[in-house]
Amino acid sequence: MEFKIINRERVFDGFYKLDRFRVQHELFNGGMGAEIVREVMVRPDAVCVLLFDPTLDQLVFVEQFRVAASFHGNPWLLELVAGLIDKDETPEQVGRREAMEEAGLSLGRMEKICDYLPSPGGSNEKVFLYAAEVDSANAGGIYGLEEEGEDIKVHVLTTAEAFSALENGKINNAAGIMALQWLQLHKTRLQSLWSH
Repeated sequence: MEFKIINRERVFDGFYKLDRFRVQHELFNGGMGAEIVREVMVRPDAVCVLLFDPTLDQLVFVEQFRVAASFHGNPWLLELVAGLIDKDETPEQVGRREAMEEAGLSLGRMEKICDYLPSPGGSNEKVFLYAAEVDSANAGGIYGLEEEGEDIKVHVLTTAEAFSALENGKINNAAGIMALQWLQLHKTRLQSLWSH
């Protein structure tokens, strides 16, 4: 299947960027389709990390204000540690940096869960999702970079509490849902691997 970008223009250049595309693409039944216009939010790729303590059977989450979530209720979300790949760093390096900035924690071993496109109908962003080993014994407090307007509260939940929060919708963001569902399948294996 083929596609052709006829034109691309930047129509908004703020915290996020918005580009307008004029494109044509091949149709499933053959031939090229009509020219269409689509706007795409252009942003760096992101890294999200599920912080798992295999010894204490606990998870570390962060809570912060998300203005877009206010459209659907409570704007303070319980989330994974996360950050944008906006420098010359690997996803693993971003995950380690963000864990320190957002939760004051150093990561041990990391395992990639997957990478995915959270909203390909309107954004070019790819998310790299990981699980990481962490010592949650002394986790807690308020973190974040003041220059980035961050005000982040650290929460420690048992895995049972986190799975319950998943079931009752308290954890309602894509990365958190996917990571917890993955952990339900892989927790025993991770505990075996990371408890030595």
